[in-house]
Amino acid sequence: MKDTNLNYALNVVARWFVGLVFLFSSFVKGVDPMGTMFKVQDYMSSWQLFGMGFEWAYPLAGTLAVALICSEFTVGVLLITGALRRLTAWTLAAMMAFFTVTTLIDATTNLVNDCGCFGDAVKLTNWQTFWKNVVLDVPTVWIVLTRGLRQRRRFERDSLWLVFSIAAMLVFCVYNIKHEPVIDFRPWKIGNRMIDVDKDATPRSFVTYRNTRTGEQSEFESLRLVQLMADSVWAAEWEWVASRVEMPEVKAPGFSMMDEEGNDYALDMVASPDGLLMVTVHHLGEVDDEGCEEIAAARTMAVENGMEIVLLTSALPEDVEQWRQKRGFEDIDTYYADATAIETIMRGNPGFIVLRDAVVVDKGRKARELKF
Repeated sequence: MKDTNLNYALNVVARWFVGLVFLFSSFVKGVDPMGTMFKVQDYMSSWQLFGMGFEWAYPLAGTLAVALICSEFTVGVLLITGALRRLTAWTLAAMMAFFTVTTLIDATTNLVNDCGCFGDAVKLTNWQTFWKNVVLDVPTVWIVLTRGLRQRRRFERDSLWLVFSIAAMLVFCVYNIKHEPVIDFRPWKIGNRMIDVDKDATPRSFVTYRNTRTGEQSEFESLRLVQLMADSVWAAEWEWVASRVEMPEVKAPGFSMMDEEGNDYALDMVASPDGLLMVTVHHLGEVDDEGCEEIAAARTMAVENGMEIVLLTSALPEDVEQWRQKRGFEDIDTYYADATAIETIMRGNPGFIVLRDAVVVDKGRKARELKF
């Protein structure tokens, strides 16, 4: 590629554009590495090669997630600083080729409905993710073609940028694994209201109609529609498109609080005006003595604050009963939910979340540090 001011300027713009996207992507995933690990496991359980699955690689999911996050962050830093430009260009090309092919397969098969490329911060459909990668492929090609323009050999400086980038993101990931994410992009963020409408409110039905003359679409509440349909002129120009019913529900996909008979008490529990201290355990067998001490402390604090305490777990009822008797938690009511839904609430095992009137008051891995 000819070394001109224009070509070099376009190289700088391309590097900054792609670099900033990679930095943002790696940061929002690095905030919650366990979320990225769960997404890697989704791919392992959904994809097959020559008829063979990848469930055997589950133990490697955490390592692969952190490696991916560190790689993205490092490439982003190197692109912006201009360090190791030849190596960075080819590494970027390999990563973008992998991302583009992977997201194309996702978009056409929908085996994994969310690639998690921006963590929980920004949700994209599979096709949106694919086209996002196609857009990034354009400056990536230019970066590769102009990788040698005005390249300065600063091995010591470039090596420092490389080491710093890997170390900084690695420390950031480890911190967020050992603690809850420093920035919470999940539904159960402190301060979020988990139910939009009163749990005892009457369900409301809505219908969408389209004007056959102008193509305009409008949604009406059913009672309003009855009034409109009384007008024969209006009724002749509008046709039904869709309908929906607005029911009170917890604003967390897949969340439930089932008893042993299969009854779901999520709405009643989450919206309790007296408050609820929920202990989340996604893997019962991994709760150690320190975790049990925190649960015992949570029970005492719930009583002191006049609120109910419940255990939410994905374990089998018979295993829970044995565990409760062994640990002395028979007085804590137990409800059941999917492990992924529980892990979405809290990454800690156990985790603690304080709710009052469906609002998340506080959450954490240490019961003694909770605010009521």
